[in-house]
Parts: sequence; C-alpha cells; structure tokens
Amino acid sequence: MLLEVLRTELRRVGMTYKQLAHLIEMSESSIKRMFGQKDMTLSRMAQICKVSEISLEDVLRQAADVTPQTDNLTLSQERALMENPKLLLVAISCLGHWTFEQIIETYTLTEAECILCMIELDKLELIELKPMNRYRLRVSPAFRWRADGPIQAFFKEVVVADYFNGRFDGTGETLMCVPARLSKNSAQEIQQKIQQLTAEIARLQHEDRRLPAEDRDGYTLMLGFRSWEFSAFTALRRPATMANTKGRVVHQIGPKNR
Repeated sequence: MLLEVLRTELRRVGMTYKQLAHLIEMSESSIKRMFGQKDMTLSRMAQICKVSEISLEDVLRQAADVTPQTDNLTLSQERALMENPKLLLVAISCLGHWTFEQIIETYTLTEAECILCMIELDKLELIELKPMNRYRLRVSPAFRWRADGPIQAFFKEVVVADYFNGRFDGTGETLMCVPARLSKNSAQEIQQKIQQLTAEIARLQHEDRRLPAEDRDGYTLMLGFRSWEFSAFTALRRPATMANTKGRVVHQIGPKNR
C-alpha cells in the first residue's frame, strides 16, 4: 500500500520514472522493478520523497488511512512470536506504544537486536516499520490474542500467576472479585460493557502518548468473566445440586416433594 500511495504522489507532482532515475542515479528499469515487485527499502523511499519534494509523513499517513487493520494474528504468526522471547517482548512493547529508544533503555537488548526484532514484526504484519526505527501498528485498537493460541496459553500458565502475585494497592490499581447471579441476557450486556472498557483504554492510551514518557506508567487490565464456581465450593455442594457446577441450584421435583 505504501508504494501505491508513493506512485500516486509521484504522478501528482509530475515526476516520471525516467526523471526519478536520473535524480537518484539509478536506471529506469531498476525503478520500475522496485515498484513492480513492491521491493523498496525505507531509506530508498525516503530518498525518493526528498528528491521529488514529497512529504514522507504524508505518504505514510495516507497509507495508514487505507491500510486494513486486523483484530487477531494467525496461529502461525503467534507461534513465531513464541519461538523467540525477545521478539515477544518487543511485540508486547509495540502494542503498548513504546518507542524504540524506550525499549532498549529499559531492557537488555542491543540496538541491533531490537532492530532485527522490529524487522521481523514487520514481516509478521504486526507493525509497519518506518524510517528512524519508528513504526505503526497494523492491528486494530480491538486487537486481542487468539483464544486458542499459544500466547493465550502462555499467559494462563505463567503470566496470570505472576500478575496476581502483586498487592494491587498502588496509585490507580484495584483488585475486585464480584460474584453475581445473572441471566444470559445480562451476562451478554456485561460482556458488551467490557468491550467498551477496552475501547476506552485504547482511547486514553492514544491521548496520553502526547505526554512525556516519565508521566506515563505501564498498566495492565487482566479481566475474566465467565460462569464459574470455585472448585472447593463445588466439593461442598449437596448431592441434589452436584449435577450443576455453575452456581445454578437444581431442585428435585417429584412425588416426594408434594
């Protein structure tokens, strides 16, 4: 999509492939090949924009406006992230809108390692890598890991215990467990409100990106909502209700109840 936008902008300013080839000291056939095969480095794109007096930022913004975003990665994409802990770290950092500089200042990754990870994330279509190690997310604000995927499984096995090991008593922190007996319609309404909450978090995160890095901290919402009963409580149920372990009491109705 980037090259399509760039080609349109070149036509707008009246720049031909022949003229462009002369300005950047390449053959016209090489220029045509780059656009035809959609094989162009970011540095070359920046050079073309400069000699054509086209704003690279405008090209990137236009491409972003028309580039579709996904809510999930494929199973193979998630497996690729799980194969490399540093790649997963950089991926999660990017989802949190960390800059390249913040990542290498915080974690023991070299600049080269971080750049290689970002290149790989670009290939996996999680981000779109830009000049100067900047990037644009290629996933939507509603992005979530696959329910049946390896990363969700990793979170359940490892991350959840580490997360809930905290005290939840810091500024802006809270921990609640709210049991309720609800109808299916009410449960679906709660689910919709949870989705609205995640959208609100995405909005606030986008707005707060304008603030200095020292004025922002990393927060994580880990929320589950399902029909459930603590197994230790289920073990104490009377035989008449053991058939149902989701909190709904099953009453015996028959001649002996009359």
